[in-house]
Amino acid sequence: MSAVTDFLRDLALSFIPLFVAVDALGILPFVLSLTQEQTAVERNRVLRYAMFTAFVLGLGFIVVGRGIFFILGVEVADFLVAGGVVLFVLSIRHFTTGKIVELQPNAGREVIGVVPIGTPLVVGPAVLTTLLLLTQQYQFFAVLLAFLLNLALGWLVFSQASNIARAMREPGLRATSQIASLLLAVIGVMMVRRGLLQILG
Repeated sequence: MSAVTDFLRDLALSFIPLFVAVDALGILPFVLSLTQEQTAVERNRVLRYAMFTAFVLGLGFIVVGRGIFFILGVEVADFLVAGGVVLFVLSIRHFTTGKIVELQPNAGREVIGVVPIGTPLVVGPAVLTTLLLLTQQYQFFAVLLAFLLNLALGWLVFSQASNIARAMREPGLRATSQIASLLLAVIGVMMVRRGLLQILG
């Protein structure tokens, strides 16, 4: 019984920080912006790609992330700075061009489900760093289950994107997209700041 209690405790303590890091509600405006020209069927296909990408990336990082960091001599602070810079650049690109990524003419629309929705939006530097820290503190399977539950919750939120898009219409989507880009830049700066504080501290 004690083992079950310990597992549930680790699950709860892992779920909460991952819930904050994934931030499905905060990502929703980006999903709406990136898929606003797609049909409901296309949007659902993109979301399947996104969640599968997020799952594979997160699982792979849980299994081998710490070993890769050790081999490369990379610290968590280094990862925070690099990830923050990437998010900031993506936000600036969206402000200046109206697009986070430039799709090739022959690329399927599903590509945006991999980048940037699957990564770095759903599973980006913040989530990967959180996973790395949690696996050092709690049971592996508790952290893995907490990650899967957060992905499932994210899927439920994103699955309502079509209804939300119809309700907001094009002007609302554009305004939301600009606000989301600003928030993405702020998150990037925050990650750089935290990383630098750890390096300098």
